[in-house]
This record gives sequence, C-alpha cells and structure tokens, in this order.
Amino acid sequence: MQHRENLVLIGFMGSGKSSVGRLAAKALGFQFVDTDQLITERTGKQISEIFETEGEESFRAKETKALEELSTRFHCVISTGGGAVLSPKNRSLLREIGFVACLSASEEVLFERVSRNTKRPLLQTTNPRETLSKLIEARGPLYAETAHWEIDTSAIPQTTAVEQLVEAAKEAFAWPQTC
Repeated sequence: MQHRENLVLIGFMGSGKSSVGRLAAKALGFQFVDTDQLITERTGKQISEIFETEGEESFRAKETKALEELSTRFHCVISTGGGAVLSPKNRSLLREIGFVACLSASEEVLFERVSRNTKRPLLQTTNPRETLSKLIEARGPLYAETAHWEIDTSAIPQTTAVEQLVEAAKEAFAWPQTC
C-alpha cells in the first residue's frame, strides 16, 4: 500500500523520535516538524507550563489541532509527543497524514534516557520509574494499533535506526529502489 509522502514518528518519550527524525528528514530531503515544538511556538508556552496551568486535556486538544494542521502538508518527518496516540481521532489522523513508524525501546533504556530530562511533565511524580512503567503498559497497544512499521532503538546505533527507517519510508512511498 502506498502512503502519503510524510513520515510520522510515534513512540514513547525517549525512544528517539526527535533525534532519529531530524536525521531521517535530512536523508529524505524532507522538512522536520516536532508537534511539541509547534505547540510551543503557537502558544508561547513550554509543554510543562501548559500541563501545569491548563491541564493535560487542554494540551491534548492543542496536540489534535497541530495534527489537523499538519494533515495538509507533504514531505515532512513529523515527530509526535508520546501521548499523541491516546485519542482515537489522533490515531486516525496520524495514519492519514502518512507512513507511521513507531520507535520503541526497552523500559530500562527509556528510563535511562528520560531521567536525564527534568522537563517531562508526566514524570514529575514521587516514583517516576513506576509512572513510566504504567504509561508504557497503557500506550503500547495504542502504538501497535497506529503504526504501519516499528523499530526498536534500544541496542542499535542511531545511524542504523535512521537507515532502516528511511528504507521503510521509501518502500511505503513506493519510491524506486536504488542500487
């Protein structure tokens, strides 16, 4: 099945969506768009500030609006927030926007990666490891339902992840294979 020429990255925080996405965009000659960054630019507020002052529901509405806006674009690599799949509307939108690739990693690797960033609003709890575990358990089936393709970034070099992602996207876009 040929997909619209956008590469949409979903997955848990710390899976590599932003870093791998930027490199994949460069390799494909696409624009890189981060939905969290788009929301920050539109609102003038950091994601953590939106969560704190307006709540998660307000943030999720802004996330849906950003995805709706992106549904008219082409030749983009779109990195989404980890919770973008929570809404059935978003899951449908993501698949309409383009080829959806899920970046995953083991819980241990994810915790090691996200614990370096103190700006993760959903992990500002008394037991971040337990919170992370519960979020992974709840979101895992939603990622699987939404993704056309998945890659585990736990133990492979970033360059390998980018190469595999780009090849999967080219195949999904039905681009001619190069020798």
